[in-house]
Amino acid sequence: MAQETTQQASTPTAPARALLPLILPALVVGVGASLLFLAVSGLAEQLQDVLWQNLPDALGIGRYSVFWMLVMLTSTGVLVGLVVWKVPGHAGPDPATTGLEAPALPLGTLPGLVLATALMLAGGPSLGPENPIIAVNIGLTFWLGRRLLPRLPGGLWVMLAEAATIGALFGTPVAAALIISEALAGRKVQGLLWDHVFAPLGAAAAGAVTTTLVAHPTFDLDLPPIGHPGWADLLAAPVVASVAAVLGMVAVYAFPYVHAGFSRLRHPMVALPLGGLVLGLLGALGGHLTLFKGLDEVAELAHDPEGWSAGEFATMTVVKLAALLVAASCGFRGGRIFPGVFIGAALGLCAHALVSGVQPAVGVASGVLGMLLAITRQGWVSLFTAAVLVASPAILALLCIASLPAWLLVTGRPQMQLREDGTPIR
Repeated sequence: MAQETTQQASTPTAPARALLPLILPALVVGVGASLLFLAVSGLAEQLQDVLWQNLPDALGIGRYSVFWMLVMLTSTGVLVGLVVWKVPGHAGPDPATTGLEAPALPLGTLPGLVLATALMLAGGPSLGPENPIIAVNIGLTFWLGRRLLPRLPGGLWVMLAEAATIGALFGTPVAAALIISEALAGRKVQGLLWDHVFAPLGAAAAGAVTTTLVAHPTFDLDLPPIGHPGWADLLAAPVVASVAAVLGMVAVYAFPYVHAGFSRLRHPMVALPLGGLVLGLLGALGGHLTLFKGLDEVAELAHDPEGWSAGEFATMTVVKLAALLVAASCGFRGGRIFPGVFIGAALGLCAHALVSGVQPAVGVASGVLGMLLAITRQGWVSLFTAAVLVASPAILALLCIASLPAWLLVTGRPQMQLREDGTPIR
């Protein structure tokens, strides 16, 4: 123990003069990343209103009728397929192979990726904006940074852009700090961890503050408070998290096979429209709440936890999971975290509907935790995301306990991301 303390005390720290020049670039990257995220999200929301409200109203068609869902999801597949097929850069790499960490894509690829992402967000496929927005911000930041400040290492620009975008997406720099720390834990780095997190944390804070000032986002679902946890909560949290993890792993194991099936179609103008058609059929089965990235929809679920039966919650859970699996496999550009939040929340509310002793807040947070652990295999992000949905300090202890059995179920197994050859990443 004494030897370990001595080693920590002797770890060299970066001098202030080495960190001070990084503050301004970090702040600029943070603000820029947030503004790009808000611009793409705002464009997608306006287009969504046109496609799902103005247009069907003008045509005298039900906004979320089965016919309109089939038309819109299939049409979205056609439009995104055209972008992937014809636009330079083909809207980036296969989204099944991408995660939160992204390489610096060529500048010419980014416009197509932005367009494909905006169309996807507006059209209804069950994916979030996180992966493509991070990739776009990394590409832009790397290109500009290497030209304006070439003395700074390229890897720094990538880390700043990733942290800034995550801060903007979640409205807090804590998520970015956790992700960066988790990533650095697997690398050999010299010096103290905080020295390496210093600049990314500044970028994440600038991104989060910019998003907060402009858009005022909130992740709190305003569920009934849990108060002091009881024995029932101590039992419910690990059970719900474990069930969610097992359900998530079903999709994870199916992912390579579904992706291989769409890959055999060999052309985006076949795979994406077909995927859109399947998503339309799933939307018709699960209802309109199972469409889109899922954050607004999960807030609607949480607004009235008693408003649906256990069977309806279970249907939405399974349909949304299937929709995520199809959307991530057929080529739509998007991330898997935000839909995972909806799936876990719906499962948690299903548990509450089945067993009244499971408090909605405990069920939702535990379901989200287990689902995200299975999909992302990132413990800190899963814990953080589950905790911010419920404004209660008491939930943290329950989630830490619930994470233990859930982690045992997923660790060492594949995650919902593939290598370029189609094999799953473990």
